[in-house]
Amino acid sequence: MKSRFQVYSCISLFSLAVLASCGKNRDKVDDTLTQTEAASNNAFAEAQYNDVTTLVDQSARNGSALFGAAGTGSGSGIGSLLNGCGTLTMDTTSVPRSITIDFGANNCLCLDGRNRRGKIMATYTGKYTDQGTTITISFDNYYVNDNKIAGTKQVINQGNNGAGNLVYKIIVDGSIVKANNMGTISWVSTRYREWKEGYNTPLNILDDVYSITGDASGTTRLGRPYTITIANALVRKMNCRWFESGVLTLSMNALPDISLDYGTSGCDANATINILGQAYPVILQ
Repeated sequence: MKSRFQVYSCISLFSLAVLASCGKNRDKVDDTLTQTEAASNNAFAEAQYNDVTTLVDQSARNGSALFGAAGTGSGSGIGSLLNGCGTLTMDTTSVPRSITIDFGANNCLCLDGRNRRGKIMATYTGKYTDQGTTITISFDNYYVNDNKIAGTKQVINQGNNGAGNLVYKIIVDGSIVKANNMGTISWVSTRYREWKEGYNTPLNILDDVYSITGDASGTTRLGRPYTITIANALVRKMNCRWFESGVLTLSMNALPDISLDYGTSGCDANATINILGQAYPVILQ
């Protein structure tokens, strides 16, 4: 997949808003902060594992991992993400074929503004666009901004849907050890990604558009379980760093659902958290 989902929710903004609205009801404050942490964890995990798929996808199809430079919305800073940081090794003769992206043992600043180290390893059974092709991704001491990304990810080509668009089933069973001793989160996800635009221009990632549906579950660093459902399909245009639109619903046992709304259009970092009828603006990073 050629998308880099950067959707880190800003928990400090949530906290201030919730404390102001809940007043003396400490239980409600604690519950809401737990939910916003879960939403933040989900967004963080979603960003990391989709990042990895982008790297593998671009490496397999173009021999280079292409991304927009940090801070660009129009994609004008497109170039190789590795940016001198890592090496790409491809074996196209073995069965299954394999890709290794090695960022080295020390942090290196990549084109998208993130420090990376360690290895991403992938095997694939056929061409990315062939129905039935399965890509399996794993990690060897892989870190992004000192967060350790672990687990496995599978991308399975489901063939064309009724609209004639390729659909990929994406399964993640992962965990992330957060930097600065901030604990470990788990994340299990099943997504369906429809490639809606850009299929006929494989060397131009800027005209690609994806629609994402599915669900996920995880545990926060404090061990609180949650589930995520995509209520309205997430739409990602590859000439923008963020989702253009879509709504996620977060559920936790015995607590009211909350939603994260990416809006309806436009390339910007603005989103909204809705909790108990109250809307709180957030800035995506």
